[in-house]
Amino acid sequence: MSKKHLRQRAKEIAGEYGYLSYMIERYLSLWGEDDTLRFIEACVRPIRTAIRVNTLKTTIGSLVSRLESKNVTLERIPWLEEGFWADFGTGSPGALFEHMLGYYYVQGVPSMTASSVLDPQEGEVVVDMAAAPGGKTTHIAQLMNNSGTVIAIDSDRKRIASLESNIQRCGVANSLVVRGDSRKLSHMGSTPDRIMLDAPCSGEGLIPLEPSRKTSRSMADVRFCATKEDELLEAAVNALAQGGTMVYSTCSIAPEENEYVVDGVLQRHPEMRVVEIPLEFGSPGYVEPYGVGLDSSLSMARRFLPHLHGTEGFFICKLMKEEESA
Repeated sequence: MSKKHLRQRAKEIAGEYGYLSYMIERYLSLWGEDDTLRFIEACVRPIRTAIRVNTLKTTIGSLVSRLESKNVTLERIPWLEEGFWADFGTGSPGALFEHMLGYYYVQGVPSMTASSVLDPQEGEVVVDMAAAPGGKTTHIAQLMNNSGTVIAIDSDRKRIASLESNIQRCGVANSLVVRGDSRKLSHMGSTPDRIMLDAPCSGEGLIPLEPSRKTSRSMADVRFCATKEDELLEAAVNALAQGGTMVYSTCSIAPEENEYVVDGVLQRHPEMRVVEIPLEFGSPGYVEPYGVGLDSSLSMARRFLPHLHGTEGFFICKLMKEEESA
């Protein structure tokens, strides 16, 4: 398809389905017309509610029994031991007593997966660089069995309040909440064993949850986010301990905010490498988006897409900082 034809077809599809033309043009370049239309159709279908059992406060079996006795239908997420798709019928997932007690956290499947991929270990120092409202922070603490230290950073005063509330509700006892700019992480003098960077982004993957995003973000917004994401990832790399592991994730489907950002860090930092994610989910990261050749190891990153996986759009990449040889 010629560039002129691509642009014209994108304009037609965008007009029919209420998107901005530049978005459809990029989707056509990435996926072709058939998958672009499948994506658009998937974005009008509701995303299944998912919950994470909080094993700091209860057991999986006990919560399953309690929720099923209240007519909540549960289906285990195959690659997440503590994760379930949950059908609350006409009720609200946040209205049950078990939620108020912190027995479960309502959380998207990709978000849960990112913390699982980080694989924090007991006794480690872990930093969550964009922590509010606390889904990943509380999950990380849970996986560490409340040992070690989780440093939860966020710059937004109002969101810090929800972060602290969720930490308390979930019984997290190993966290330190810091209000500040994560781009200054190295100034804290800490060399964390692991870092979670679920970076603030354009949210292009959230169209199934927020249809207004079909028209609320420009290409300039995507570029602005990519610049900030690059700065945050650079800060994470500089602070991470040698031999340490980090996860970079976004709720954007834009390669400009995902593979391009990681590729830039790989070029600047030969000590960093993408590592395989040993879980069965998603599809491979892009190594040649829009015909631009990127580091081949980015195929080991994973993507969630509404039309392929029934979730919001999401990107997860696991990176390791190699130790310097003697």
